[in-house]
Amino acid sequence: MAVLVNPANTANADTTLREVDPAARAIGLQIHVLKASTSHEIEAAFQTLGRDRPDALFVGTDPFFSSRHVQLVNLASRHAIPAIYSQREFADVGGLMGYGASVTDAYRQAGVYAGRILKGSQPASLPVVQASKFELDINLPTARMLGLTVPPTLIARADEMIE
Repeated sequence: MAVLVNPANTANADTTLREVDPAARAIGLQIHVLKASTSHEIEAAFQTLGRDRPDALFVGTDPFFSSRHVQLVNLASRHAIPAIYSQREFADVGGLMGYGASVTDAYRQAGVYAGRILKGSQPASLPVVQASKFELDINLPTARMLGLTVPPTLIARADEMIE
């Protein structure tokens, strides 16, 4: 399995690799780490993926990758690599799967914080809130294009199936 991280964002890259490595080892997967922090480096990473042919790709969470979501999805499709991404927007434009924190829930939480501040709370006194709602989105046409059958148990867990 390949993992794509942005080395320019060391906090996200380090966290992703620290969490992916033991999880992969626990289920017997070998991880091949690819790094990209420019559009050209993304292209080069996919050339490597096309040559090495991993079974799957996990694209780490990163604002740069979010801004390049169409490029990433197109390259995964061109190289026929099943890929999972950290946001639903990737699945919306043809990525196989998106799994990550709910953006809608994050906006709702931002509204709650704004309301508390407007009612007089000091921002520094508000607790840090981590995401608690995660969404799984699966793009069925992409699965079919890749020749994959999505198991019924995964379909049952999905928040949205893109037809």
